[in-house]
Amino acid sequence: MNNDLLFYNTSTAEMTFDEVFDRLLQFIKRDPTATYRLAVGTDSQVHQHGTKFITTIHLHRVGRGAWGCLKKVMVPRRIASLKEKIYLETMYSQEVASKFTEEHISTMVDLLIPYSDEGADFIFEIHLDIGKRGKTKYFIEEMTEQIWALGVQPKIKPNSYAASSYANKYTK
Repeated sequence: MNNDLLFYNTSTAEMTFDEVFDRLLQFIKRDPTATYRLAVGTDSQVHQHGTKFITTIHLHRVGRGAWGCLKKVMVPRRIASLKEKIYLETMYSQEVASKFTEEHISTMVDLLIPYSDEGADFIFEIHLDIGKRGKTKYFIEEMTEQIWALGVQPKIKPNSYAASSYANKYTK
């Protein structure tokens, strides 16, 4: 097993990607009439002995709760370059998002198709911790193009909550 791909949340210390995927399916099965937003996002924080990156998988049942988990990577140096941090955040998000193959996405969508007339829907996004304000605005075009190249919809601040809020909370 590749320990680099272990996830956790407040109730489970270690989960493989397959276990995470099973939890996502169970979450959808509990309410297949809802709209779901599956978001992957990463944030980072420089600490005394290195830089902590937290990548999140966040499944939002719009208006009715969410389930999420985290993956931590500790880079053993203080990354001072904003450009390098943004590139690494984007790369870690792409790495996790790429685990969701077409088969994974189809499996989730197939649970919702019978309920599409009742409003069921599924959206897959990568949330980037960049926005139109501040120094990160210079990276918007390049980073969003990388995400579109994966066939996934990119979101930036203020709509990138999986990175700018959920992941951010755990980088401290």
